[in-house]
Amino acid sequence: MLVTIVDYGSGNLRSAAKAFERVATEQNLGADIVVTADADVVAKADRVVLPGVGAFGDCRAGLEGLDGMVQAMTEAVIDKGRPFMGICVGMQLMATTGREHGTHQGLDWIAGEVVAITPSDPALKVPHMGWNELAWVPGSHPLLNDLGENPHAYFVHSYRYQCADDRHQLARVSYGGPITAMIGKDNMVGTQFHPEKSQATGLRVIANFLRWNP
Repeated sequence: MLVTIVDYGSGNLRSAAKAFERVATEQNLGADIVVTADADVVAKADRVVLPGVGAFGDCRAGLEGLDGMVQAMTEAVIDKGRPFMGICVGMQLMATTGREHGTHQGLDWIAGEVVAITPSDPALKVPHMGWNELAWVPGSHPLLNDLGENPHAYFVHSYRYQCADDRHQLARVSYGGPITAMIGKDNMVGTQFHPEKSQATGLRVIANFLRWNP
């Protein structure tokens, strides 16, 4: 099983790769984890992971700057239905539009827009940073299986994903109002939290993704 982690200059790649490698080894999953900026490799992948840190527009530009990458991702994920996971800004890029420092076009894979976090409590600071408890409907998605009681995940973000269809919101957290923590549609999922920094919860989500057969 070839799992590609797309390298488009957004950073945070090594920690994500190490987490996927650890899970693949410990769970005996026979997965080959490859960090790559090569569109041809991504097009052949069995699973695609898009990480991301930084501003929406910068990350979108970085992705577009790799020759053929968006087309290769579209071929693998949309045309062939290969499992896909977006992490943090990688998840946000799945939206129709991003509103960070202007308006930017997303991949439009799961309809919605990325907007600024505006907590109802002025004492809550932005960015939303640190550990927060996930909430979801049990049995709603395979990636949320076996997380145990009161699972917490690690977040660092100033913008949130606003799904056009609430059915695509798989999990949320509370931070002066509800914030989307995880999205999904068909063979695609995204986590606003960083699974590679979320200890047992994050490693379980990664293991579920590597075993997932949508």
